[in-house]
Amino acid sequence: MDITPLRTVLRLLLAIIFAAVSFVHLRYTDVFLPIMPDWVPDPRQVILFTGTCELAGAIGLVTKNFRYLAGVMLALYAVCVYPANIKQAITGGMIDGVRLTWWYHGPRLAFQPVIVWWALFSGEVIDWPFRSGRKPLKTGQNKV
Repeated sequence: MDITPLRTVLRLLLAIIFAAVSFVHLRYTDVFLPIMPDWVPDPRQVILFTGTCELAGAIGLVTKNFRYLAGVMLALYAVCVYPANIKQAITGGMIDGVRLTWWYHGPRLAFQPVIVWWALFSGEVIDWPFRSGRKPLKTGQNKV
């Protein structure tokens, strides 16, 4: 099964999503301040940094040379921001004065592992679940 077309579509979609979310983080930084865990130092700067990382990851995904690294880093990013998502769910975070319910938070929290997989799959780090077994070793590589 050739997964290249699927991977390409998912990669471009994820790059667009991360670029859009980056714009929101960089443009509307203060909206995210209430969901930052108390233990995060200088939360405003962290939000700006994460917005920049999202943009770098989006760009990296669409480049051949940085695709793998972008996939790994975006997966790690998704793991690192999970505490903020949890805090928002527990405290009933609001967006523009609208209180978000568990109809938002439940799927959002459940989807986070999918985002981790999506980043790794898009970055060509993993093929699961579309290919089974290990890739054959190239000549000259040590066996594991």
